Amino acid sequence: MPSQQVLQQKTSEVEEIVDVLKDCKSIGIASLQKVRASQLQELKKSMKGQVTFRVLKNTLVKLALEEMKKEELTPLEDYLEGPNVFIFTELNPFKLAILLEKGKVKTFAKSGDIAATDVIIPISNTGQPPGPVISQLNAVGLPTKIENGSVWVSKDTLVVRRGEAINERLASVLSKLGIKSVELGMSMRAVYDNGMIITGDQLVVDVEATRRSVEINNQEAFALALEIGYACKDTIKPLLQRAHQKAVSLSVGAAIPTKETIGDLIRKANAEMTSLNSAVEKTVPKT
Repeated sequence: MPSQQVLQQKTSEVEEIVDVLKDCKSIGIASLQKVRASQLQELKKSMKGQVTFRVLKNTLVKLALEEMKKEELTPLEDYLEGPNVFIFTELNPFKLAILLEKGKVKTFAKSGDIAATDVIIPISNTGQPPGPVISQLNAVGLPTKIENGSVWVSKDTLVVRRGEAINERLASVLSKLGIKSVELGMSMRAVYDNGMIITGDQLVVDVEATRRSVEINNQEAFALALEIGYACKDTIKPLLQRAHQKAVSLSVGAAIPTKETIGDLIRKANAEMTSLNSAVEKTVPKT
């Protein structure tokens, strides 16, 4: 049986967690699996003032959630497994996920690690002399050839896809080839933000692809607004320019002289006169 002192300490910790949960806009849960202590310290330092990191016991957090009796927080209990760090912040959850992603570092894989990206071994010189390395490379599906006393990978080869486990044999080969295929760092498991639970996979955003999509959509919306004559801050100037050009063109076509059309009208009259004179000369016989 735990002593009264231990119970009081746990009760105090639960009350503290409740106070923190009440005051925070966003509550994130990130996995501490494969996270070095130095990385956590560096993140704490770089994000000081924006984010508070707390390593809390899952059981105490669960008790705090039960005590709060807020239904929208209940789904967080599904992520209270394994080593976690709890993140309290006012930041947008997607910005938070991007900042954590930038804090990751690549390292060599060990047996059972998960590939961070598709790993493709390019045609290259392994720098290894002929010997046992040939069978090791062949065993993981790498075609080889010997050239100038070195073993070469003779064809670009995909050896593992993103999210797949790396076995011991492949981990050894990747290490020999100097290929870092695993990322160390925090991975967001879920975020509670303003009454909504956002899962880790939903927080993964391709920033460049999103930026390109926004730019394309903006261009298409701008073109559509011009086409239908929709006036707003961004379109009013080109709409006025287009209207002005059409008005000038209409005035010239209707032969209405103004300060802006008189030059075009004179040039048009001169061109018509020259054309008429040329036509007359062709029809009148020379004497």
